[in-house]
Amino acid sequence: MNPSGTLWEYRLKSEDSGQKYLSILKHKFHFSLKVLQRLKQGERVWVNGHFTYLTARGKEGEVLSIQLFSEEETTIQGENLPLNILYEDDYLLAVNKPVGQVVHPNHRYLSQTLGNAVVGYWERKGEHRQFRPIHRIDRNTSGVVIIAKNQFAHQQLAWQLERGHIHKRYFGFVQGHVLENSGAITSPIGLALNSFIKRQIQDNGEAARTDFRVVRRYDEASFLEFILETGRTHQIRVHCEGIGHPLLGDDLYGGDTTLIGRQALHSSVYAFLHPATGLPFVIRAPFPEDLRHLMKTLKR
Repeated sequence: MNPSGTLWEYRLKSEDSGQKYLSILKHKFHFSLKVLQRLKQGERVWVNGHFTYLTARGKEGEVLSIQLFSEEETTIQGENLPLNILYEDDYLLAVNKPVGQVVHPNHRYLSQTLGNAVVGYWERKGEHRQFRPIHRIDRNTSGVVIIAKNQFAHQQLAWQLERGHIHKRYFGFVQGHVLENSGAITSPIGLALNSFIKRQIQDNGEAARTDFRVVRRYDEASFLEFILETGRTHQIRVHCEGIGHPLLGDDLYGGDTTLIGRQALHSSVYAFLHPATGLPFVIRAPFPEDLRHLMKTLKR
C-alpha cells in the first residue's frame, strides 16, 4: 500500500458483510460511476492495507481505504491574488469571495477571477488540482464559495446539491418595507427577451423558490434573510424585483444605487454534510465592509 494523496476510509459494519465493495461505495456513499471507473485504474482500493478489487466482497470490521485523485491538470492560469480563506482540509476549500470578482474564468473575464486565485494558491503550495466550485455567486455578490479539492468531494457535494440537501443562506437589503414578516416567493424564472444576462419571472420558466424572513425594517429599506430552495441564476435578485422590493444597489433589476453601488446581497452560510465524514458541516462568511457601512447608514 502506497497511500500518496488523500485517503478516504470506512470500517465495514455488519450490514456490509457479503456486499461487494463496489456496491457499498455506490449505494451507501453515492460514489459516482465516473469516480468508480477511475478507481479501477491502478491500485487505489485496499482492505486492511492490502490491494483488493471492487468486485470482492467485504466482511464486518474490515477497513476499506480509497486513494483519491489529487494531482490533476487544469487549463486555468494561476495568479498571485488575495484569497480570503474561511476553511480548508484535504477535501474542501471555503473562501469569502469579494465584491467584483467573477468565480470562474470566461470569455469576458480571462484573469483576476476566483479560479485564477485558487489555482495560483495551490500552485504556490506545490499542488496541482482542477478548480471545482460547488456553486457560483454573481460577480457583485459577496460571500461563501465552496471549492472541492478532488473529484470525489465534488461528486459528493454535487449529489447533495441536486437533492436539496445543502442549506444556503443569504442576507440582503431591499427597498421599502416588506410587510410580511416571512414568506416564500415561488415565481418561475426564465431568460429575459433579447438578453443573455438578465432574467425575469415567466410562467413557463424554471421552478424557483426563495424563502425569506424580515430581520429588521429601516425608514426606507428592509434587511432580509433568504434561504434558497433552488439555485436559479439571479434568483434572489429577480424574486425581490418581482415582489416590488429590489435589492439596494441592483441597477440591473431596478435597485436604487444612491447608498451602495452593487446589489446589497451576501452569501452568508453554507451548510452540508462533509464528504469525508458524512457529518453536518457549516461555513460562515462575515459581512464585507460596504454592507456594514450600509447598515450603519440605514440606522442613522
